[in-house]
Amino acid sequence: MIDTQSTIAQAIEAANPAARRSRQATVRWGSRIVTVGGAAPVRVQSMTNTDTVDAIGTAIQIKELAIAGSEMVRITVNTPEAADAVPAIRDQLDRMGVDVPLIGDFHYNGHRLLTEHPAMAQALSKYRINPGNVGKGDKKDRQFAMMIEAAVKYDKVVRIGVNWGSLDQELLAQMMDENALRAEPWDAKQVMYQALVQSALSSADYARELGLNPDNIIISCKVSGVQDLISVYRALAARCDYALHLGLTEAGMGTKGTVASSVALGILAQEGIGDTIRVSLTPQPGESRTQEVVIASEILQSLGLRAFNPSVTACPGCGRTTSTTFQELAKQIDDFLRAQMPVWRSKYPGVENMKVAVMGCIVNGPGESKHADIGISLPGTGEAPAAPVFIDGEKALTLRGENIATEFHALVENYIEKRFGATA
Repeated sequence: MIDTQSTIAQAIEAANPAARRSRQATVRWGSRIVTVGGAAPVRVQSMTNTDTVDAIGTAIQIKELAIAGSEMVRITVNTPEAADAVPAIRDQLDRMGVDVPLIGDFHYNGHRLLTEHPAMAQALSKYRINPGNVGKGDKKDRQFAMMIEAAVKYDKVVRIGVNWGSLDQELLAQMMDENALRAEPWDAKQVMYQALVQSALSSADYARELGLNPDNIIISCKVSGVQDLISVYRALAARCDYALHLGLTEAGMGTKGTVASSVALGILAQEGIGDTIRVSLTPQPGESRTQEVVIASEILQSLGLRAFNPSVTACPGCGRTTSTTFQELAKQIDDFLRAQMPVWRSKYPGVENMKVAVMGCIVNGPGESKHADIGISLPGTGEAPAAPVFIDGEKALTLRGENIATEFHALVENYIEKRFGATA
């Protein structure tokens, strides 16, 4: 006889391999400490799209990203004026009580900016350096060294971030020449994969030679193709134990960017690859920058790796659900829970693990509601105008009439207060 439970357990274990154990970096600002790698959870990162010179506007967007769940926020530092604005941004955030660590994004002139603007170098918690954009020829090593020396001086974490859109062309040309001499040359894409990984790892080696603590090194090798990203990161993870920042660069807009990022980052995170993630989503006109944080959080929460917000299960609707009430109620509840989380995270510890079900008919409604902490099964086509509510797996009461949505909303709030308020 087949042991079905044992077979299922083995399948689940095989689908969830042991997480890759990486070095642990510590990104800090004041008393705020964000550990990256090691046994720490996968962290969510984001980036502003404001002009950094606009200190107030940038600080406001950083606050929005932090409230949405971003645990670190990267800002562009590309000019002396932007560098001068960084301490003002940090001060403004501190006055607002926003202690999220800031990451400086440097290209081309980072060696000058980090050297000539010490207040900026100290106000940042982490530096992002692109090896492909630090200089050419004999300037490359010298300018890279100047940036690492600043990180060593101020004890900052450095992400060595390689991007195939700005890959070191000298290294790529060298590796292409070496590949041409092989008895069985790789195809051009394989050479590019290796060049990305080699650029990151050789830069990390040089940073260590310059005195940078290896625990203060985070690596990324970003590309814009899903299969390419998976291949590159598998190779990168196999060759080093540095903490890895994960992201599909230039993912795109809307559905395309969301799906591509979710597939690529989800597969790698499931394999234990990735210690921080960022969804590089192009905002649609009028869309908040915080959408990239929402998607990154949902990827991790869907995989069961993190819990950020209470989850709302809702059916998609079909011919049995002629009313849009369950759709409207599901959205109201989801929006309400997300809006309250900045306060609830500290007021109601554990509330982020709560599950709510809002279902539209009798087929799956009662079952899903029983599996949730609190759930409601609204009447579908031809069903009695009654909505049973289940709490902790048991039917608690039945709502009727025109105020079902309002009454269920109150039940959810009361449930949170009763269950999670006692532990605060």
